[in-house]
Amino acid sequence: MPIGQESSGRVLIILHQECSTPGRVGRLLRDAGLHLDIRRPRFGDPLPQTLADHDGVIIFGGPMSANDDDDWIRREIDWIKVPLKEEKPFLGICLGAQMLARHLGHRVCPHPQGRVEVGYYPIDPTEHGHKLCDCRFPTRVYQWHREGFDLPNGATLLAKGHDFEAQAFRYGPAAYGFQFHPEVTLPMICRWSARAQERLNRPGARPLHRHLEGWLRHDRAIARWSSAFLQSWLAGGGLAC
Repeated sequence: MPIGQESSGRVLIILHQECSTPGRVGRLLRDAGLHLDIRRPRFGDPLPQTLADHDGVIIFGGPMSANDDDDWIRREIDWIKVPLKEEKPFLGICLGAQMLARHLGHRVCPHPQGRVEVGYYPIDPTEHGHKLCDCRFPTRVYQWHREGFDLPNGATLLAKGHDFEAQAFRYGPAAYGFQFHPEVTLPMICRWSARAQERLNRPGARPLHRHLEGWLRHDRAIARWSSAFLQSWLAGGGLAC
């Protein structure tokens, strides 16, 4: 059954900058007929006390750190108890995954040698990762981060990397954290690279031409997997079978 068939449900989308978008993930959900309830807690938007009126929640990334002392970051990390308690489909992407790791009591920290992942990098999916949906887990993904996290206790590793080992994990029946960016589009790659050029000069970062080459080589496989994963992910909320 396609995502969202026989459903007029809403998905809560949590963004962290005024200009942020949910990219490909948002387009796939909209194409499936789902309504995106977009909120930006950083700018005062409240988060619901229950997800009874939502079919799932996705927390996206941002340039800030899950270790920052801002009140809104601490509130957002604490709020993750709502989808976990209600066992609603939850997906954390990059910062969102780091927030999930922090909520589960694990550290988020820079690489000990100061390395970053900015661009396309190989990852090694586990068998659990390949079984998430009908499409094999991608082995090259787009990254944009300088911090990583330990695998939380009780979590299942879905994919591991070289400099930052925990790249994807599942916690409980319906919560997922991805360090990488399945939502990224070519315009997003160009915008991020233009607005944060200094990150392209950090140890381990890929030069811009490698980002563009990587998109041409790897994005089609990532797009197919993203569509299949979202269908499987939302099946936990009763939207697909």
